[in-house]
Amino acid sequence: MELLLTPPVAFLIFMALVGLLYGAGRLLAGPTTESALKRSTYSSGEAPPEEMAVPGYRPFFVVALFFAILHLGVLVLATGGLTAVTSGGTVVFLVGLMLALLALVLG
Repeated sequence: MELLLTPPVAFLIFMALVGLLYGAGRLLAGPTTESALKRSTYSSGEAPPEEMAVPGYRPFFVVALFFAILHLGVLVLATGGLTAVTSGGTVVFLVGLMLALLALVLG
């Protein structure tokens, strides 16, 4: 029983089982007929789009950078403590953060 649980023997048993199931599935499927329709892409009955929806990754990177700057800025503000609020450093940081996000959005 312990021999069956060793990885190489278990792998060979599972491969034999997969082969038997694959062969049974091919027998149940019946003969195939080739056609151009079978080789075309299927998208819920619609034809595939002719052009790309968004050319490249640039719009994704702009959104990703926006959220990265926003979340890291909030993380820096949250770990600053109360001394940063009273000294005015938080206001300068928030203005810089808003300017960076505005520059990113406007391009």
